[in-house]
Amino acid sequence: MSHFSTLRTKITDAEILKTSLRDLGISVKSDADVRGYNGQRLRSDLVAVLEGEYDLGWSRNSDGTYDLIADLWGVAKKHNQTELINAINQKYAVNKTLNEVRRPGLQNANVKLVVQ
Repeated sequence: MSHFSTLRTKITDAEILKTSLRDLGISVKSDADVRGYNGQRLRSDLVAVLEGEYDLGWSRNSDGTYDLIADLWGVAKKHNQTELINAINQKYAVNKTLNEVRRPGLQNANVKLVVQ
């Protein structure tokens, strides 16, 4: 029986996700196995290699969004999973916003970003 959970996300840009993970000091692999309970592995498009025996992975859906795949019980053994996932989502949102602001046509725009 698999211990992996799949959670829907609003993440759509793998490159920004990779940058966000690296910004947080997390190693990233592409097209790799997510490590789970008792040596179980599940192939994923993008993997955040965490300290310990468990990882976080993201797999692309047909609609362009990514699902988060992880053995959440295992991740929680070494990490506060809520804080970790929230930190990743927050860093992704900031990086995605900054990337959008840098798009052609917005160079001379006056942009005000308020983060609370």
